[in-house]
Amino acid sequence: MPTPETTPTDLALALAQQPLLGRLPASALETLAAHAHHQRAEPGEWLADGATLNDRLCCLLVGEARLLGPSPDLQLTLRTGDLFGCGALPHGPTAGWRVQAHGPVQLAWLSVGDLTQARDTQPLLAALLAPASGMTAGAGTGGARQPVGVDAHTTLLTTPVRSLIRRAPITVPPTVSIHEAAQLMRDQRVSSVLIVEQGHLFGLVTDRDLRNRVLAQGLDSNRPVMDIATLAPLGVDARSPGFDALLLMARNNIHHVPVLDGQQVIGMITATDLTEQHSTSAVYLAGAIHKQTTLDGLVANATKVGPLQRHLAAAQASAYATGHIVTAITDAITVRLLQLGEARLGPPPIDYAWVAAGSQARNEQTAKSDQDNCMVLDDAYDEAQHGAYFKALAGFVNDGLHACGYVYCPGEMMARTDQWRQPQRRWAEYFRGWTNKPEPKALMLTCVFFDLRLIHGRAALLDDLRRQVLAQTRSNRIFLAFMVGNALMHRPALSLFGGISTIRSGEHRDTIDLKHSGIVPIVDLARIYALAGGHEAVNTHDRLAVAAESKEISAQSAHDLRDALEFMAGLRIRHQALQMERGDAADNFLAPDELSNFERGQLKDAFGVVQTLQSVLAQRYR
Repeated sequence: MPTPETTPTDLALALAQQPLLGRLPASALETLAAHAHHQRAEPGEWLADGATLNDRLCCLLVGEARLLGPSPDLQLTLRTGDLFGCGALPHGPTAGWRVQAHGPVQLAWLSVGDLTQARDTQPLLAALLAPASGMTAGAGTGGARQPVGVDAHTTLLTTPVRSLIRRAPITVPPTVSIHEAAQLMRDQRVSSVLIVEQGHLFGLVTDRDLRNRVLAQGLDSNRPVMDIATLAPLGVDARSPGFDALLLMARNNIHHVPVLDGQQVIGMITATDLTEQHSTSAVYLAGAIHKQTTLDGLVANATKVGPLQRHLAAAQASAYATGHIVTAITDAITVRLLQLGEARLGPPPIDYAWVAAGSQARNEQTAKSDQDNCMVLDDAYDEAQHGAYFKALAGFVNDGLHACGYVYCPGEMMARTDQWRQPQRRWAEYFRGWTNKPEPKALMLTCVFFDLRLIHGRAALLDDLRRQVLAQTRSNRIFLAFMVGNALMHRPALSLFGGISTIRSGEHRDTIDLKHSGIVPIVDLARIYALAGGHEAVNTHDRLAVAAESKEISAQSAHDLRDALEFMAGLRIRHQALQMERGDAADNFLAPDELSNFERGQLKDAFGVVQTLQSVLAQRYR
């Protein structure tokens, strides 16, 4: 079998030894090898999930992996030479199937287009290699084609960043000139170069920097390249999923991300690299938002959030991924509104932090969202000197978000409300009061403002506040008991005898409120676990994972809650996508007859999980 430095010739020889693909003529094997995408992975790394298995065919070149099914009894060890993926799938639906590296492995992902052509011309191969949704006649001879309805955001969750690297990083020391760096970029045919000294990354220069900071400014190209570099650029860990790189680009309006293995730079990935393998519409939508100079331009781009959610729903992207992607667009619109506001009003007189609350803070937004936000101002704030500026800035942003479809919060929990635009010391007083006197209104505010995430401004203002708050709530049993009592006001939609209970009257009669009867109870449980353990995580999935590690909840219960949340949030996303497809306004009210018998059973089980764990907390904090 091939060495780690596999060439196309080595790969063609390896494929010739494969019992099934070895039946192809040498020319077909050479074509497959030339277009293959190589990947290496460390023990424990996830290699593929149900969407990826439908998308590409993989040959395991070196090492062992495990094919894991939806239930513990469905497992298969894959060894050197085995195939998995498109055309070599488990019988039936692939949802719930995953592949994990058992040891160090080397893989070759083969082009579905080339496989289709080979299958169409080789009758024996056509009989032995089962067709799949991604392998159909007429699929073409280009690179791997995704099946209809399968979007890349799903595969990005399991594709490690390391596998997206196309070549070794192109680096220069800080002492080279701009001219020399530009020549190297031309000769290497790359759009960026990394500035590295003694193995440490210092900066990044892109072709855009050469255009905007050198040519447009008439800068002497003999000056050091560090003069035009982006210093301390944002990077991504090689073991992180590609989805993290997508979000990093979308949130920060960047198109080049260094890949790090510890402190060592091992490569660079660009938006183009993701485009060639995955759909990155969120990256480009965020980029378009950052280019807008008027509110009308932002409003026009905001209308694309609905189609983006429908696309993700059709792609069967996870609710976790969809929430992060949709929220990233909200973040981008918010940041651009703040920038436009500062351009109109002038630079802020003191430091501030614009902070998202609620579902935006948790990265759990859908296309149906109102706004929850606040401002934490530096303690140098003086109402007489600074009040008018920040009132105008907050009003501009809240009004802009409303125009973009993020309607005003019905409870006025927005930065334009004087109460929620305060210096850090005043926010600390708020949280102390809510914690020490947990009356009903305080508990309601706690549920909103204990879920906070920085969107723009000085991070330390929120970080310091968060540390103070968690120190007050950790192991505070009286406060936590009140929080549990408040959480129990949202009960799963189960009847006395365990059946699904629908709304009995009113506009939404005979439907289920997926948000308040399904998702909110899980969000509330996760928040309590986080406050009890003093954990800084804000996203509900992340809170449950951390709570399991700290033993606030058992690992099995945390797993059950995450699965229940993913299922119910996925139902809501698909329900809203269908409504928007029909031209209706999106809501959270689902009629049970929209579900199959199987889905109704799953929903009842999900409600049961929530009900059981609510009872456990009620007993713990009685």
